[in-house]
Amino acid sequence: MAEFTAQDVKALRDATGAGMMDSKKALTESDGDMDRAAQILREKGLSKVAALEDRDNSQGAVAVARDGNAVALVELKSETDFSAKADDFVSLVQRLADAVLADGESAVESAELAKAVDDIKISKKENIELGQVVRFEGAEGNGLDAYAHVQDGRGTNGVIIEIEGADDETAHEIALHCAFAKPDALSRDEIDPALVEKAREGFVALTIKEGKPEQAVPKIVEGRLNSWYGERVLPEQGLFGDKQTVAERLGDGRIVRFAQAYIGA
Repeated sequence: MAEFTAQDVKALRDATGAGMMDSKKALTESDGDMDRAAQILREKGLSKVAALEDRDNSQGAVAVARDGNAVALVELKSETDFSAKADDFVSLVQRLADAVLADGESAVESAELAKAVDDIKISKKENIELGQVVRFEGAEGNGLDAYAHVQDGRGTNGVIIEIEGADDETAHEIALHCAFAKPDALSRDEIDPALVEKAREGFVALTIKEGKPEQAVPKIVEGRLNSWYGERVLPEQGLFGDKQTVAERLGDGRIVRFAQAYIGA
C-alpha cells in the first residue's frame, strides 16, 4: 500500500492543478512517487483536453519581441478571454515570443516550451494551441518594428514589419497602420484568386442591377475591384483611412514583409 500524507496530496494538487481525488489516485498508482504521480496526472489531463480540439478557440493573446535587427511574433489561442487575460497565459505567450526571438521559430517545439503549453491546456481545460509563430531578421539599414496593442492586460493585435529604404520610425508608423487597418496581403498576387473572382462576379451583378449602360459595366467593375483591393492590400490602403496611401507615404521605400496576428481573426 502506497504511503503518503494529506500534505503530499495538497502539494501535488498545488503543483498540477488536479483535483483532490485525482491526486490521491495518482499517488496511489505511483506508490507515493510525487514525480511519477505528476506525470500520470499530466498524461490523463492531455488525454482529456485532446477531446476539446474541435472547440472554437478564437480568443487568446499575442506577444511580440525585438532585439536589434530581429523581431518575433507569437499567438497563443484559447477558447475564452477569461483564460487569455490570466497572468499565467500572458506570461507564457511572452515567454514563447522571447524564445522565438532568441532561438528561431522552432524554439516553440522545445521540450520545455511544449510542456508549458500542454500544462496550460490541462490547467485551463480549454482548446489552447499555438497560432502564428513568426521571426524576421532585418537586413542592415532597413526599418524594423514589433508592435502589440494591449487591452485588458493582454496583447490583442500584434504586428512585425520590415521596410527597405525607411527608418525604424517609419516602420513603426506603418505597423500602427497595420494594427488599425488589418491588411490581408502585401500584393494583389497574394489574394486568393477565388476570392477575387467572387468579388468580381458580385460587382458585375450589382452594376447590372443598378441599370448602368452595358458598355460601361467593365470599367465600373474594374473601378470597384480596385477599391476592393485597396481595402486589403497593404501598400494600396489609405494610411490610417486617409487619402494618402501607404505606398505614397513610403515614397521610394518598400515593405519587404509583414506579419500580423489579432484576436478574433
